Amino acid sequence: MSNTTANELAETERDARLGTGGTGVLSFCPLDNNPPHSVPVSYGYETTDPAFYFGLSAAPESAKARLLPCAVTFVVHGRTDGNWWSVVAKGELTETTQSEISTETLRGIQHTHIDFDDILSRPSKAVPFTFYRLVPAEFTTRTERSTPRE
Repeated sequence: MSNTTANELAETERDARLGTGGTGVLSFCPLDNNPPHSVPVSYGYETTDPAFYFGLSAAPESAKARLLPCAVTFVVHGRTDGNWWSVVAKGELTETTQSEISTETLRGIQHTHIDFDDILSRPSKAVPFTFYRLVPAEFTTRTERSTPRE
């Protein structure tokens, strides 16, 4: 039999779990005393200089539009080989404009997959999307590891 403990992921393990993209939950800091505004999002991930990329739809009347740009927390979690893991990244979103796109940013954006059919209730051409970059100021990682019982 074995015990399980929570341990940090090494950077290489973290990058392997995040891959080049997937889905997670992005939480925006509230402007007042309300709870954070949290939404599931698709992301692209670049390992060279760790950064996340998001294509966010933020109609002018949406909660996201009122909160952009701002400090955010982004969470990704999953299971690998039967053990749970999680990555929490904190930092500020930076809008990625055409004039600021670097080769690394382009690679990150290419990894972003937006499943328009599942998230939009109107044609995707009618929804404005803006790309944002999150360079984590702080990473917190955890994974479950089995240890033999004494």
